[in-house]
Amino acid sequence: MRIAVIPARGGSKRIPRKNVKPFHGHPMIAYAIMAARRSGVFDKMIVSTDDAEIAAIARDFGAETPFARPAELADDHTPTVPVIAHAIGVCKEMGWEVADVCCVYPSAPFVVAEDIRSGCELLAEGSCAYVFPVTSFPSPIQRALRRSENGTVTPFFPENSGVRTQDLELAYFDAGQFYWGRASAWEAGLDIHKNGRALILPEWRVVDIDTHADWERAELLYSVLVERRLL
Repeated sequence: MRIAVIPARGGSKRIPRKNVKPFHGHPMIAYAIMAARRSGVFDKMIVSTDDAEIAAIARDFGAETPFARPAELADDHTPTVPVIAHAIGVCKEMGWEVADVCCVYPSAPFVVAEDIRSGCELLAEGSCAYVFPVTSFPSPIQRALRRSENGTVTPFFPENSGVRTQDLELAYFDAGQFYWGRASAWEAGLDIHKNGRALILPEWRVVDIDTHADWERAELLYSVLVERRLL
């Protein structure tokens, strides 16, 4: 059985109620649920939450909420892996034979069904425990600058100051949209980044929404992509 687990706690701090805040006509969490459903690869889609409103909205959009997430797994410092492992454990207690699990983040409105399917195919090849999307940094990280309190800057890596940017190795960062993994990997607590394979996404389809400025930028970008039929 393949399941999607959407971890959506109610206590977001920087953007209060982020997971249910309206974004282009839908609660934010709806985009994760709709992408998971459109992918057509899941036997079950569940939302792990400690919040009654989030649970109700999730059910409205077609996800299941068969359990409430415990308070000790719903604070600001709880990492993703134990949350998904808990969900897998509960599902197994209900008699589900869980093999592969995709954690889809609830605040990722740019996630699309095609990428979820591509991740599923990569995982099925059997060469890794996890698959997750990445995109490239817009500028070479080897030329990063450190700013002091008086406004002066120094390079983090002085040895690269004279190197042409086109000669520097391309670097990537986690797109923060979804993580495919084998149930056994989640349950064993394996580190995603140390045991995963990367699916490369275009830069223009990756936005990490943590601040109000991020939210505004995401709304503007979403409008453009929808207008151009790229989402």
